[in-house]
Amino acid sequence: QVQLVESGGGLVQPGGSLRLSCAASGFTFSRYAMSWYRQAPGKERELVASVTSAGTMRNYADSVKGRFTISRDNAKNTVYLQMNSLKFEDTAVYYCKGMGAGQVYWGQGTQVTVSS
Repeated sequence: QVQLVESGGGLVQPGGSLRLSCAASGFTFSRYAMSWYRQAPGKERELVASVTSAGTMRNYADSVKGRFTISRDNAKNTVYLQMNSLKFEDTAVYYCKGMGAGQVYWGQGTQVTVSS
């Protein structure tokens, strides 16, 4: 079955770093664009970062540019989100998403809390 299993979330202090991982299975990962979304309490889910299937192009929300980096390892069927210089405003549930071949898949979400 299709699975996107996220890990790496947790509690971090402002200015700290976390690396989220999303391990994919059940579909041809290397043919799918991958992305990270987040949803803070009371807010709509928003696109944070995305990467094309070959990893050749990346884009980011303005709010995270220069702080977050999306990457993928197609040999490991895994997409990552390196988050640096974290702010209170980054607190949210983070979701990974795969898109391709007329299909969209979502992970279950992982909580990131930035707090002093």
